Amino acid sequence: MRKLAVDDMISLIENGESFEAVADDYSFTLKIDKYVPYVCGAVHDGHQFRKSLWENCLHSEYDRWYEEDPCTKEMVAGYPIIIAGCDSRFEYDLNRGPENAIYEDAWGKQLWKKPLSDKEKQESLNKHSNFYRLVHALIGKLEKDFGQVIVYDMHSYNWKRWEREVPVWNLGTANIDNERFGEAVEDWSRSLGAMKLPNGIVSTSKINDTFQGNGYFLKYITSNFKNTLVLATEIAKVYCDEYDYVIYPEVVRAVKNELAVRIEEHALKFYKRLSK
Repeated sequence: MRKLAVDDMISLIENGESFEAVADDYSFTLKIDKYVPYVCGAVHDGHQFRKSLWENCLHSEYDRWYEEDPCTKEMVAGYPIIIAGCDSRFEYDLNRGPENAIYEDAWGKQLWKKPLSDKEKQESLNKHSNFYRLVHALIGKLEKDFGQVIVYDMHSYNWKRWEREVPVWNLGTANIDNERFGEAVEDWSRSLGAMKLPNGIVSTSKINDTFQGNGYFLKYITSNFKNTLVLATEIAKVYCDEYDYVIYPEVVRAVKNELAVRIEEHALKFYKRLSK
């Protein structure tokens, strides 16, 4: 994997070149093995936390991990185009707009011992801005090449905090064109619900049950690219013990193997249907 400036990544995309790189500030990675009409994104996969923020942070390393989306990049690792965050959402949240991307508190708990300086905030916001410059270039290139694009926006959520039964998979569709893309949404939900998972996990799937798809990544792409569908796809953290801080590798591998078939099948069906 190369280290590249964002401008250099954008130039490679515009020229249609395949590459795998980390941004020169190590804030995100992008892999393009070949140009296809679908993308996998894992904006909350990152766990890095800038050292200059450590002493000022009231949340522990575990507190941050608990609210992040570990393994979401790994679950889609085999796909041709993957964009993923490296930094923790506690530094800046890629799934929020720039005006709200830096938390003052997080899940009801004050985050900083003292307010961040403007310099600290700007360093994080520059990373946020560069990420979306890259997203804009990537989706623009794919829409130009293919006409129709689909983005699998991968997330996870803490299911044990809910006081009712919740699905293993949730699709959030409140901010997409459901009249136009409703069939693709239903197809994706059915496919997720048909997964075979280990440890007695029954792969249930619902739409707008626990989350509605209000993230900035989805909203940004949807508002700027009318022929791109973003599917906010949340897996309950059945692949780990969210309280004991333990990952279950056999479940992660099973999800990865299932998605290795299901994403491509769904994406190609979507592309063929809308390209007719």
